[in-house]
Amino acid sequence: MMTATATAPAPPGRMGSSVPAAELLPFLDALGRWRDRRKAELDELDQAALHAEDADALSADVVLSMAVWKAVSDRYELILVTWDSGRVGVKETERISTLIWGGLDTGGAGGSLAVSLPEACKLSDALASSLRAKLALEPGDADLAARLRQLRAQVERIGDLVKQEPAAVRNAALAQHHDLDRRLTDLVERNKRGADVGGLIGPFEIDAARSERDLIVGAATRQERAADVARARSLRGDLEAQGTAVRALADKAVAAVAPAPRLAVPDVTALGPVPNTPAELEKYLTRLDAVRRALGQAQAAYGAALQRRDELSALLDAYRVKAARVAPNNEDLAEVYRRGRAVIESEPVDTIRLAALVAAYQAYLESTGGTR
Repeated sequence: MMTATATAPAPPGRMGSSVPAAELLPFLDALGRWRDRRKAELDELDQAALHAEDADALSADVVLSMAVWKAVSDRYELILVTWDSGRVGVKETERISTLIWGGLDTGGAGGSLAVSLPEACKLSDALASSLRAKLALEPGDADLAARLRQLRAQVERIGDLVKQEPAAVRNAALAQHHDLDRRLTDLVERNKRGADVGGLIGPFEIDAARSERDLIVGAATRQERAADVARARSLRGDLEAQGTAVRALADKAVAAVAPAPRLAVPDVTALGPVPNTPAELEKYLTRLDAVRRALGQAQAAYGAALQRRDELSALLDAYRVKAARVAPNNEDLAEVYRRGRAVIESEPVDTIRLAALVAAYQAYLESTGGTR
């Protein structure tokens, strides 16, 4: 049975506003669940695509879907660091609003596309829906009526996107939206009359997903083509919020683990104000991109250090569970575990020593047959 398809939660607030903590908490919980469900869904879609007859044709969509998910996941982790278990004030909630509504780099093999977190989530929903339809896969827990309800919500989203289209192309987008609306209304009416619409839903899902994806990408592309000064100012604000979050992550890692990475976390404010002349602005954008890449590297390094600590701790506990079955009264194992827990409960955690103790515990347990 395939994992049920995930639908991204509605984001709170708007760019530049302070979002109340009471609204942020349910959103972050819902976004975390969406992230985990979407990853499981994409893993299943990836496996299905690998065994499909047109695997090569599906590869680009799978790669883009994974890249978009990774961009959302990375931004979610920065928001969690800034959220700090709810210990936030007005400045922190404004920074979180910037992290939600500011641009993030989806990257991937298909190139770079700067979209906001909500736009990236919608793009991920559309891509996953398109892949499901192309692979003729249905969510295990979704019946026909549920699929039609999801399609109605998607067509409504498309209508909202059409309103944002420039006048020069809006008529064509309106015609496409009206056609989708007409086709969906026909599907719903056929279903009410008891007709078999299973063979019609798949093609419609592909068309709707393609339309929503194109509208999202088109809107994002127009944003990228907006005035360079405004774009640089927006990117600078995003990187300032991201840098503060990464510095908080670095401080957390340095305090929590040893040895910790010693990567410098750049401060975008050191670049000075955004220039107005085209030549200087181009150089400024290049420097901003260097800051973006450096922040990504720092986030990955400090995040990996904390993840290493957590993985070693979980591994030690897992070995102890096995030892309880095969060598419940082994004093040597008990002593190694006690020493390992002492390292874990210290701060900063010496991950080199912890890794050695986990390896020793594993080796001793293996000698008893406990890891076979």
